[in-house]
Amino acid sequence: MNKVRITAVRQTVYPDLMARYENPIEHTCDVREGQQWTSVDGTCPEGMCPSAWSSMREFVEALARGEGNFFDGWMQNPMSAMISCNDGFRPFSFYIEVMVDGNGNDNGKDNVNGNDNGNDRSALATLLRA
Repeated sequence: MNKVRITAVRQTVYPDLMARYENPIEHTCDVREGQQWTSVDGTCPEGMCPSAWSSMREFVEALARGEGNFFDGWMQNPMSAMISCNDGFRPFSFYIEVMVDGNGNDNGKDNVNGNDNGNDRSALATLLRA
């Protein structure tokens, strides 16, 4: 099975909806923009928010099995998906992608442009700026 990288790209906050519908909460989410996890064999990575995982689990499992091209060409990279968690007041968007080289080995390179995410953060920076 493929390893799948999960990157927290952006959080959107809706203060008007929070004021109108949400009970006061002191602590909500520990996820931070740019944070990354690796799913091995389609399993939930340690430290992943359970609510976010429930939103993306089926996509991560499918990518781990080598499936992709969701919704007939939705993503530029067919072995990826952009999924949001189900918090209606402050959702995070997560970019999930297969981490493989031509031999199916994890090589730490993203599938869009081959950048080594350990040394060159330009792919992640592009996602965060978008």
